[in-house]
Order: sequence, then structure tokens, then C-alpha cells
Amino acid sequence: MNFPPRCFLLALLSAPCFHAASAAAQGFPAKPVRVIVPFAPGGATDVVFRLLAPKLSENLGQQALVENRPGGGSTIGMDIVAKSAPDGYTLGVANLSFAVNPSLLPKLPYDTERDFAPVSLVTIVPLGISVHPSVPARSVKELIALAKAKPGSLHYASSGNGSATHMATELFKTLTGTDIVHVPYSGGGPAVLAVIGGQVPIYTGSIPSQVQHIKSGRLVALAVTSSKPDPALPGIPTVAEAGVPGYEAVEWQGVVVPSGTPGPVIDRLNRAIVESVKAPEFNERLAGVGAHAVGSTPGEFADYVKKELATWSRVIKATGIKVD
Repeated sequence: MNFPPRCFLLALLSAPCFHAASAAAQGFPAKPVRVIVPFAPGGATDVVFRLLAPKLSENLGQQALVENRPGGGSTIGMDIVAKSAPDGYTLGVANLSFAVNPSLLPKLPYDTERDFAPVSLVTIVPLGISVHPSVPARSVKELIALAKAKPGSLHYASSGNGSATHMATELFKTLTGTDIVHVPYSGGGPAVLAVIGGQVPIYTGSIPSQVQHIKSGRLVALAVTSSKPDPALPGIPTVAEAGVPGYEAVEWQGVVVPSGTPGPVIDRLNRAIVESVKAPEFNERLAGVGAHAVGSTPGEFADYVKKELATWSRVIKATGIKVD
């Protein structure tokens, strides 16, 4: 999957298309750029892009205006992006739901692989697996053994159906052959509180939401979901290191544009985004939301999305997850 801009494909056969793309890129951007965040204000993805917007505005020489268009598990906002003019003035914020929704939702108003072109992966957000202190498991291997000894008796909290916290635990179940029951909540805050209160024993969620509770002993950290340990939880292994080879599940954010956006415009946006993402002040601010700056080429981001689409398609088919 390459998410190829249509004009690039036509350029192989048509010189006029190439010249049109070059002309479109000259002087870009000549007006403010809107950044569609397909979630409500205040969430992690919204916070990341509001932190990024000032630096992006500086590097583009035009304002980057964050616009929240929540609903439909991100599909409402992404549909706006897909149907916008392919001129570089409408950017879409894609995250894990972008890769999950094609397999999770029966009908999408757009084609994920056809209607968008990648610009850059911006951040990844590792999650942490923790348990209530009453759970007799102090490692991932002990949790797996406990779950296998009592199939269906353990429950885990998530921040909602189709969320990163939900999918990360379903992947864990798939790779370990365990039966742990899902209890969805309306956000990460209520889910953490449910585990702290002992109503649900297991949670896989954002590390910042858990750190203070882990330090106070109200939660016990078992592992982090990324491919590398996280400095916010020193001494805590990754899930793969703790006994589940091949496991990796993180929340992520990236930028896409409507398919057909000229390549030179995408390149200009990519340079501005990567430069903004690498800025030390942006990285410092990201620490507060548990995110890590990445920055990538369009091709690298396309490959990343391809991998994510395949991973979550397998998990959803294996577990039979459905969203009403």
C-alpha cells in the first residue's frame, strides 16, 4: 500500500499533470492551513497537535489552525479530509483508529487506502499494562498463567470500544491464548478509576495516567506495550521482553491529506512537520502526555499504516470484535 497521489500516477503518462503539480506547489502555502483533529478537544491526540501547531505555523509561514470534528470513532473528521480539495490546505490527523476502523466498522464513508495520501508519522504513545494490587500477579508471565487457570474470570478496563487500550489488550489475548473479558468505559479517566477502585483488575492505558498511582502503590505496573522500555517507568520491561515475543501495540498520530494532493505540496508539508517534530521545545512538551516524537517520510508512514492495517485486521478477525 503506497497511498499514491493520483496526480503522481498520471504524471507517469502525462506531462501536463506534472507541470500542474509543480505550479500548485509554487508559493505554497499562501494562506492558513487547517488541521482536522477527528476527536473532541482535550484528548491526547488533540493535545499533541495543539502543542505542534505553533511550531508548524512558524515552519510553514502560515497559521496551522486546529479544528476539532469529533464523532463516529474519528470517521466524521476523516471523511471531511477525504472529501476536501487536494491542495494541501486541509490536513487530517490519523491515529490508531484510522487503521482499526476499516476492519471494525461495516461501512466507512471513505476508502482508507484510496482516499488519503500520507505525509508523516508524528508521534507514538506507548501504553502500560497494570493491575490492581489484589491481583496475584507481579509479572506478565504470572498474569498469563492466572488468566489461563481461570478462563473468563478476569476482566480488563478500556477507554472504549476500538480504542488503543481496547485493541492493545485484544492483541495481548490473541498472542497469549488467554480469555480476559472486556469492560469498556467512556474514556481513560473512568477506566483508571475503576481499576484503582478494584471494580476491574486489569488496565492497559496511557502511561501518564498511571504513573502517580503506580508510585503510590494503588496500581502495579507489569509491562509497557512499545518495542522499547519507557523512561517514565524505569525498570519495567516491554511485553515482548516479559514473555510475549512479537508483541507491540502503541497509540500513534500522523498527518494525511486527500489523495491527489500534488507531490511537491506533500513534500513541503512533510519538511515543515518533521522540522517541527524535531524541535526540542516540542519534545519537552510531549513528555507530559506520554508521547514520543517521530517524524518520517511519506513512504515510511505509508509502510507503517500498512503494517497497522494488517495487524488490527488479524486481531479483529481472530477475536470477533464488533462495535454496535
